[in-house]
Amino acid sequence: MAQARSTLSPAAPVLKRAALWLAFLAPFFYLSYGGANWLASQRANVPNVAFAWESAIPFLGWTIIPYWSINLFYALCLFINTTPRDVDMLARRYLTIQLVAVACFTAFPLEAIFVRPETSGLPGFMFAVLGGFDKPFNQAPSLHIALLVVIWDHLRGRLPRKARLFWHAWCFLIGASVLTTWQHHVIDIPTGMLLGLFAAWLWPRDAGSPLANFAATGDPKSRRLGIYYLCGAIACLCLTALCTPISAAALLLLWPAIALAIVAVGYFGAGPQIFQKRAGGRATLAGRWLLAPYRLGALINSWLWTRRMPASVVIADGVHLGRFPHRREANRFAAVIDMTGELQRPRGTVARWHSFPTLDLTAPDQAQTRAAANLVEALRPQGPVLVCCALGFQRSACVVAHWLLVSRRCDNPAEALRLIERTGRRIHLPVETIHAVTEGLQ
Repeated sequence: MAQARSTLSPAAPVLKRAALWLAFLAPFFYLSYGGANWLASQRANVPNVAFAWESAIPFLGWTIIPYWSINLFYALCLFINTTPRDVDMLARRYLTIQLVAVACFTAFPLEAIFVRPETSGLPGFMFAVLGGFDKPFNQAPSLHIALLVVIWDHLRGRLPRKARLFWHAWCFLIGASVLTTWQHHVIDIPTGMLLGLFAAWLWPRDAGSPLANFAATGDPKSRRLGIYYLCGAIACLCLTALCTPISAAALLLLWPAIALAIVAVGYFGAGPQIFQKRAGGRATLAGRWLLAPYRLGALINSWLWTRRMPASVVIADGVHLGRFPHRREANRFAAVIDMTGELQRPRGTVARWHSFPTLDLTAPDQAQTRAAANLVEALRPQGPVLVCCALGFQRSACVVAHWLLVSRRCDNPAEALRLIERTGRRIHLPVETIHAVTEGLQ
């Protein structure tokens, strides 16, 4: 008995925390969801956003079973955790989804126009229960899909390898069921996915929230860049509002709007943590997909600026300076020192990858620059080293200049910059960045 008690005791805090969260979340879910439904029902005209071809989607009554199963997984996932912190992380994701979705349902309600056929048996019973509290007003973003993203992500890494394929297939059924039960329109799915990814990004599994250490920047350039990105986000939102009555596809403009708004927050003071990029060069799943429009823009910008330039140039003693590499280019080096926050290590890269995430067009942190420069010198004897950023003009050039100084290959910053420029590599290091390099050596 004593042994059993000791075995169960580590799980007790997890179970208690999960039970407390569930006791709060379940009533809150039904009260807030029902309240949004009631408010929408009081409006004279609730709009509908759908594609004309959606009438061809078949009604499959049996898919109400996977549709309903998300309720079971919603509760179960709270108890499948190893620490109370994991429970809190998941519960905060649930709560974030609920708050944002209900706010959208209240401010911009949408109505489903499907009229479901009569069903009998178990599916008929389940549809009857669902109809008791679920009215046709809560559409985009799909709360069902948003929760599915979080629940799928929570369990996929905790299940045995052999069970994951079944889990992915069942989650696909849950996702498809929102259409085949005629509960949602097609546009509700991508908007729900965006909400789920946002909740997962805001409350990452292995780190604190990217907004936890927000401190308003004192750098005028960072503020100015933040304003530019914020204006881009607002422009996307305005286009969404103007074009959605014409085409439901306009709601997809919410994706770049969210991405640009997050980048703006990064420049205003959250820093490169917004990208959730790890030391190995890859970002979290939510960080990858939520910010994908910005990352795509960064890749296009890199190609436009550097398409007629060599990918990299040799500076000295096996150290290269260049733009962000493709997989084949990266594999020519023994190691890559990556100063970008916005770009990800290409899949299939065998070179050792060391990431020091920074925001574009801003002066790198002195400690980070020093650490990267010292790592260049440590890795150089093991083979060629590439120091890169998006273009190879500023962030990586700053690190290489710092390396030339700390390794005593140059005596002062001006000499280091002249050496880099003699290789034919165009660089753009502002005066304040050069001063930062010099101060780092004092």
